[in-house]
Amino acid sequence: MSEAVLTPTLDESRLVGLAEIVAEHLRPPMCVALYGDLGAGKSTFARALIRALMRDLAHEVPSPTFSLRQDYAAPSGPVVHFDLYRIGDTGDLDELGFGEAQETAIAIVEWPERAGDVLPADRLDVFLTESASREERDVKLIGRGRAAALVAAISAAVRRQKA
Repeated sequence: MSEAVLTPTLDESRLVGLAEIVAEHLRPPMCVALYGDLGAGKSTFARALIRALMRDLAHEVPSPTFSLRQDYAAPSGPVVHFDLYRIGDTGDLDELGFGEAQETAIAIVEWPERAGDVLPADRLDVFLTESASREERDVKLIGRGRAAALVAAISAAVRRQKA
């Protein structure tokens, strides 16, 4: 498996900035799987990512916690935001159009561990954890398969931004 890793520690504004950089590099089809405990920053990252993809930093981005799925028509192509926290079992994913979204859209998936083995092999995994200070988040981006090149490009963009 091809893989690339980026591991910064970020406060909320820099986490939003990272999501904006990630958005610059995403094109459908691509899966972005967001891992982390409650309060780790998954929704913050997802909202910032969607707003950047929509090219509207004030765009209304409701949580799909109850609907399980929110769709957006972004300039770069369709975006589908899934929140699988309340999913009963992986059989429910078919009803949500999960497989189709993986093939045609930028699919942003909160609680991807609940999807079992139906996540695509080519994906960007984003792991978020509270840092010791609780004011920052430790972030780990892993590009799997063809998304490895994505993480390399994101890493280069982050380095250029720091310079």
